Amino acid sequence: MTSVGAGFRLARAGWVLVREGVVAALPGEELSGMPKLGWRLARVLTRRRARSHLRGDRLAQAVVRLGPSYVKLGQFLATRPDVVGNDMAVDLALLQDKMHTFPKAEAVAAIEASLGRRIEDLYATFGEPVAAASIAQVHGAEVVRDGKASRVAVKVIRPGVRHRFFQDLESYFLAARLQEKYIPSSRRLRPIEVTQTLAQTTKVEMDMRLEAAAFSELAENTKDDPGFRVPAVDWERTGRDVITMEWIDGVKMNDLTGLAAAGHDLKAIAANLVQSFLRHTLRDGFFHADMHPGNLFVEPDGTIVAVDLGIAGRLGKKERRFLAEILYGFIVRDYRRVAEVHFEAGYVPRQHNVSAFAQAIRAIGEPIHGQSADTISMAKLLTLLFEVTDLFDMATRTELVLLQKTMVVVEGVARTLDPAFNMWKTSEPVVSDWIAGNLGPRGVLSDARDAGKALISLARQAPDIAVRTERLSREIDLMAEHGLRFDEATARAIGKAEARYTRSGRVALWIIALTLIYIAWRIF
Repeated sequence: MTSVGAGFRLARAGWVLVREGVVAALPGEELSGMPKLGWRLARVLTRRRARSHLRGDRLAQAVVRLGPSYVKLGQFLATRPDVVGNDMAVDLALLQDKMHTFPKAEAVAAIEASLGRRIEDLYATFGEPVAAASIAQVHGAEVVRDGKASRVAVKVIRPGVRHRFFQDLESYFLAARLQEKYIPSSRRLRPIEVTQTLAQTTKVEMDMRLEAAAFSELAENTKDDPGFRVPAVDWERTGRDVITMEWIDGVKMNDLTGLAAAGHDLKAIAANLVQSFLRHTLRDGFFHADMHPGNLFVEPDGTIVAVDLGIAGRLGKKERRFLAEILYGFIVRDYRRVAEVHFEAGYVPRQHNVSAFAQAIRAIGEPIHGQSADTISMAKLLTLLFEVTDLFDMATRTELVLLQKTMVVVEGVARTLDPAFNMWKTSEPVVSDWIAGNLGPRGVLSDARDAGKALISLARQAPDIAVRTERLSREIDLMAEHGLRFDEATARAIGKAEARYTRSGRVALWIIALTLIYIAWRIF
């Protein structure tokens, strides 16, 4: 029954995308056979009003009709240009996460249920919503501490959003399974894994305690950084469905007129933003991954305050070294070293030739060095780099794609503030400092300390490893003698799962087909 419902929801979503002209706006001239026929039919079925709209506007209109979970899907796919393509990712990134507000009474009920206290005991005043997005909305409120009232922002989960999202998630998984089964060329994009990543990231975003923890971690990392901070979290008034933070009085970074009127130096703000992002990425390996101008405020003293930390990115030490070395390699035109870093990190399979890969890297780097520094985009460089690595079978690295997407946004904001922004000159102090500390003598000592800790940990685990090795050896001997066997329960479970998978796929396809036939009959 679940698959039947998912099939109907998937058919409805497909119909909305067709009617709003999203499918017709996709490049279909290169298609052939049934896909080409479906694309042509979609062009016929597109609403007349939608035909004059740009693809981005069509997407926005379709998402409004489909609901909050599709806003989140679109925003997630905007971080995966490897899956949807660069042009579509740009359109999806423009989706506005703005929804209708829900009643204050529902927000109060959600807060009281989450925190187990009456609203009067939590806040001195609790106002109407001031902003609403797909997952939550924000209210202004006041709390009293030590006899003094202070203003706070209260972010409350949207009622029913979890149930709605997990319902739609079934449709996403169904679409991913059908795609893998019937479109073999798409399997390299791993649509089921992409959907699983969406499910996990949204689960995290729907737990306000985890967003509060991210704020706390970023605040700890940046406590000594000049000109950047995040709001303080009120843990007493934070739970699964609500997070309370200090109220930020500042000018939004997309209000250029307001920033200029407040006397801010826009060029200094642009430099501070990019250096802060690179510092978080390289030094801490933890960065705000949704730094669009609507989430950035500038306080009277010029300090940047980043809000809405539902999406955060992490880079391990290997990924940070990879990023720093390729940026530095492009700066000094050492393309061989850039290529070697890819192989050392294990990102490019060993069967490829390092020299051939270095040649491809040179094709990216040389045109850049022929331009003036203020026209060179680091975000564009990473985009071209990932396009080249795809030719050499570099597997998708989700953390690097998220980094690329965030860098595109941050650099775009900086260039809005300062059209002549010099990305390389601005980032050089941060990148050089990290390289000196991690790839120079200090880095060698740090690696030696890490290696020593790893050896000590391995020595402590030696007895347990010896026992497990002996057990594994016995199991291998038994397998060599008797072969690999499943017990009866395992074999029966595998059979049932395969039958259920095949049956649900057929049912879903029939539902979708009958729905489309009915819709076409009603129209014609």
